[in-house]
Amino acid sequence: MSKFGTIHRRSLDQMAGFWAEAAADIHWDKPWDKVLDESKAPFYRWFTGGQLNTCYNALDRHVENGRGDQAALIYDSPITGSQQTRSYKALRDETARFAGVLVENGVGKGDRVIIYMPMVPETIVAMLACARIGAVHSVVFGGFASNELATRIDDAQPCAIISASCGIEPSRVVAYKPLLDKAIDLARHKPECCIILQRSQETAALMDGRDIDWTDAVAAAVPQDCVSVDATDPLYILYTSGTTGEPKGIVRDHGGHAVALNWTMQNIYDVKPGEVYWAASDVGWIVGHSYIVYAPLLHGNTTVIFEGKPVGTPDPGAFWRVVAEHKVACMFTAPTAIRAIKQQDPAGEFARQYDLSHLRSLFLAGERCDPPTLAWVEEILGVPVIDHWWQTETGWAIASNCLGIETLPIKAGSTARATPGWDVQILDSDGHEMAPGEVGAIACRLPLPPGTLPGLWRANDRYKHAYLDRFPGFYETGDAGYIDEDGYIFVMARTDDIINVAGHRLSTGAMEEVLAAHPDVAECAVVGVADELKGQIPIGCVVLKAGVDRLPEAIVGEVIQMIRDQIGPVATFKKAVVVSRLPKTRSGKILRGTMQRIADCEDYRMPATIEDPDVLGEIRASLQSIGYASQ
Repeated sequence: MSKFGTIHRRSLDQMAGFWAEAAADIHWDKPWDKVLDESKAPFYRWFTGGQLNTCYNALDRHVENGRGDQAALIYDSPITGSQQTRSYKALRDETARFAGVLVENGVGKGDRVIIYMPMVPETIVAMLACARIGAVHSVVFGGFASNELATRIDDAQPCAIISASCGIEPSRVVAYKPLLDKAIDLARHKPECCIILQRSQETAALMDGRDIDWTDAVAAAVPQDCVSVDATDPLYILYTSGTTGEPKGIVRDHGGHAVALNWTMQNIYDVKPGEVYWAASDVGWIVGHSYIVYAPLLHGNTTVIFEGKPVGTPDPGAFWRVVAEHKVACMFTAPTAIRAIKQQDPAGEFARQYDLSHLRSLFLAGERCDPPTLAWVEEILGVPVIDHWWQTETGWAIASNCLGIETLPIKAGSTARATPGWDVQILDSDGHEMAPGEVGAIACRLPLPPGTLPGLWRANDRYKHAYLDRFPGFYETGDAGYIDEDGYIFVMARTDDIINVAGHRLSTGAMEEVLAAHPDVAECAVVGVADELKGQIPIGCVVLKAGVDRLPEAIVGEVIQMIRDQIGPVATFKKAVVVSRLPKTRSGKILRGTMQRIADCEDYRMPATIEDPDVLGEIRASLQSIGYASQ
């Protein structure tokens, strides 16, 4: 058995011993009584009886162990034309002082604090300050619509909200304070105070008796020491959209979270303390929580917070400039970002302008990376490009090529094998395990490893219904795919993206893989639409690379033929359309479900996370041109 196989097998057969060894790398104020507590299964708990502080492990212990002068945080903002670097000691001191602001305003252990902030260092300070005093933070993506923010206020019931006067997009300044004020008006629950960071690009009017100026409050604050909390206490709530339209509050605990994320930095990403790690995401998403803030700092790395875009700030070389300037050893971003760069710079000319010699690997997650994009960026960078798979609920990778254990061969289209701690199976509709190569529902055997969701915020029944009831003894991922004879996992689509064409179950992800291989296609989406005869049939939307001047009709004909040749007539893929862009969330996921509902003339709720609502009108017009989206 390979080194990776041996470690993975031990992580399942000797689960408690495996994670106890990993936990030895974290500072505990009080040792745990039990590594894995199964007494309330399926609500499993890790390191019960143990006490620690996440902020201490992320900041103070590094200062005390001689790493105080090392850079902890690099802020790079091409939008404002500024950069800042904070050492571990400086970040600890700033966090301790802001924790004093929270305590002065009545925030204590177990209280909730909503953070509604842009991509600035103070956002990380606010998160860590909550962790320092045992408060539970809930970060809401800055600029989120007021009604969506209001639902989160009512669910979390925060005693305080931390926000900023504005966020900054490449072409505009987004005033946050009016959005926040409206959300508080809409919410039944009212916070006792709002702490506002004033940015020079726009100053917000503060409300007497409720709003507090960040800078003034920090200047008068008394620094706070770390408060010890139980390993099973909640560190944060992160809301993800539910199928009912009501947000689900994913809970993360202190103990298992710190142990698992610290372990991943060496074993999955193969970085050593002191090296620069960059997750090009947003702090409002799970990637930002796990790999901009907590994992790099727990492990003693330098993390980068980037206020910019992959293209347009100022050009498609933005990511490569950051990698070169800050000597990034490992980078993590979404396939959508790479496709955007590829679309604007198909020859990779901008990458060649920079010294990328410090970069050893690029990791991708957020949605499936099509093999042509993977091959393109591998050729541009000349380093391993690892497509790995995880979810908001899991907090870290379910499947990945674990570079710090053993580099496995890369199979384009696969997220490699299940990571240590994860027992992944493919199940049919009755919960039976399926043979290698057969497409079914991807499920993970319980108990899940540390760092995953122990439940939903104050909604245990909803947690069971959403994730556990369909396949007893398993966590239902909601994704579909297959495992090949080598144990490699292929995540093809969300379960509801497996379409039924005249009785044949077909993956829209497999069709997208074919479309993406066309030399003129930058990115694409395939959705299943209603058909009276066959039940469903697929239609495709493709975005062309910059500079392509061929007739769209010719390209559409070619991609339809490619599907026929590579998947077969059974797919009934007969219609596609060229579009200028695809509707996406701010984290880069393509809104395929919304596209499908538009095509079928069904009612849909405007997605709260949509990056640009105007694109939906363009999609509707394009679909109408091929006979859909019309009453």
